[in-house]
Amino acid sequence: MLPNKIILFFLVVCFVFIGCDEHHVFDKYQSVPNKWDKDSVISFKITPPDSTEAYNLFVNLRNTNAYKYNNLFLIVEMVFPHGKTVKDTLEYRMAEPSGKLLGTGFTDVKENKLWYKEQVVFNETGEYTVNIQHAMRESGKVNGVKELEGVTDVGFRIESIANSK
Repeated sequence: MLPNKIILFFLVVCFVFIGCDEHHVFDKYQSVPNKWDKDSVISFKITPPDSTEAYNLFVNLRNTNAYKYNNLFLIVEMVFPHGKTVKDTLEYRMAEPSGKLLGTGFTDVKENKLWYKEQVVFNETGEYTVNIQHAMRESGKVNGVKELEGVTDVGFRIESIANSK
């Protein structure tokens, strides 16, 4: 009976610490079925709560050992409420030179929190859309990687800077 109480106490403490993320304003994931097709765009609709506060923006990614590249190229597009669009091509390091995957996690699933933009002020009121798509290519090949293996989930996160001080 006593070991069950210890396990229950440990689980409650873990949930409390995980749930107490005072910085997050928006944090959602979408699953990638089997392989991430190069034409598949993952979209997030966002309505920021404050048009005067600055935020840090992140692309979150979960991947498995099936991910066989050392880096990751993404095209991230932000569509503003009044039609303006900002599109960035970003590169992230995903593995050490030895091939060991970067990220957090004790299993073969690693979670990566990748910087997108710092100190962003959402000065237009209304709904923003963030579109994320991979832009991977193999060395020496013109055509991109059609189906990217090993990515299980793609997410987008907005963190308040004011709460982190």
